[in-house]
Amino acid sequence: MRRLAYGLLLKWKSDMHRKPLLVRGVRQCGKTHIIKEFGRSNYSKMIYLNFEKDPGLGIHFEKDLDPVRIIRDLSIHFNTAIRSEDTLIVFDEIQYCKPAITSLKYFNENVPEYNIICAGSLLGVKPTESYSFPVGNVNFLDMYPMNYYEFLLANGEERLCEYLDGPESSEVSETFASRLEEYYRHFQIVGGMPEAVSEWVRSHDIMMVEKIQNEILRTYVDDFSKHARGEVNELTQIWRSIPQQLSKENNRFIFSHVKKGKRARDLEHSLEWLVAAGIVHKVNKITAPSIPLSAFSDEANFKVYFVDIGLLRVLSGMPPRFIFDKDDANKYFRGAVAENYVLNELIVSGKAPFFWKSNNDAEVDFICMFGSLIVPIEVKSDRNMRSKSLGRYVSLYGPEKAVKISSNPIVTDDGVDVRIPLWLTWKIDSIIGDDSIEFNRVIRERMAE
Repeated sequence: MRRLAYGLLLKWKSDMHRKPLLVRGVRQCGKTHIIKEFGRSNYSKMIYLNFEKDPGLGIHFEKDLDPVRIIRDLSIHFNTAIRSEDTLIVFDEIQYCKPAITSLKYFNENVPEYNIICAGSLLGVKPTESYSFPVGNVNFLDMYPMNYYEFLLANGEERLCEYLDGPESSEVSETFASRLEEYYRHFQIVGGMPEAVSEWVRSHDIMMVEKIQNEILRTYVDDFSKHARGEVNELTQIWRSIPQQLSKENNRFIFSHVKKGKRARDLEHSLEWLVAAGIVHKVNKITAPSIPLSAFSDEANFKVYFVDIGLLRVLSGMPPRFIFDKDDANKYFRGAVAENYVLNELIVSGKAPFFWKSNNDAEVDFICMFGSLIVPIEVKSDRNMRSKSLGRYVSLYGPEKAVKISSNPIVTDDGVDVRIPLWLTWKIDSIIGDDSIEFNRVIRERMAE
């Protein structure tokens, strides 16, 4: 299956100043698959080490961290010559070999000509044992579950994606819009975990898809036991409370709703573990939409979202048919899934979203930077285009752009009011326009004078 990360790997390979690449991401989001595909297609040879499946490989990093010796020993171990010009070296599940992580510093400083890609889950989690992280000596690539665009590609819709990539996507015909809406509903059910998507494309058997999704969820719980030690109960309680908390009309995360009697100080460390592991995303409130947004972040008020909407649905126990059900009894969950979906699309595109809430309860779902623009984004799961909260924000702050994302299939932009279909959220950068691109062009022209 085609992944957007593949293009970033090609860019890394062609960069004359590249460093060892560290690919981070939640378990089973496709890191290993894309790295192996990249290695097979772009190198004559690939040396692959998996430190979880074969812990004995760590012996090559125990004597010292001399990269020349390590390469020599790996050449002997795999009985093949490792050459910088045609060999990709892959360290997978590198979090299981802390000396291998530290060695990346010396690979970069002493033998930068070698092509090294590392992958790992839980790399953001503070380890129980100390080690030296190679700060400044690695490049990073963050991977996530598949977004909606990648889901379309996986379903064989290459020509539709090419059409959407073009300027005509603001005038999508009703036939195509209905098709895209149907795919969006399927994406809400299946989500973006590659194995689940692959099974859906192969069989369209939702029971088989849910079996895979439940196995992935169990894998996450197993990680709690292996890596979080005494916090297993707290971690499990927090992440099982996320669907319920998101489905409330006021979906701000409240620690006492995790378990009666629990307070922030009892659970906040466990929540940060889940965030660092990439399993959940935390979105803080801002007190004012000013640059930089992070300086106005209210750390005590936040929402928590799940890494994948398919897993969110299964974790909630929501049957697939409720995604299509228009019953008002399910509107809050449908709204929660739509909001979580948009959040994931924004994160995949490199955004760091916040949310805004006024003193009189007006609330805007997301506030993001697009170049130098601070853009409010309101999400609706239906075609309702009215938003008192967004209107309140616009009257208070007068933003250059204000975005409404909903099921309405029409793209509009009257200068300030921008309306985008849910299934076109992945294209939000090009729809809004990024003034930093123009700024960079002007700077380059001035430097060339």
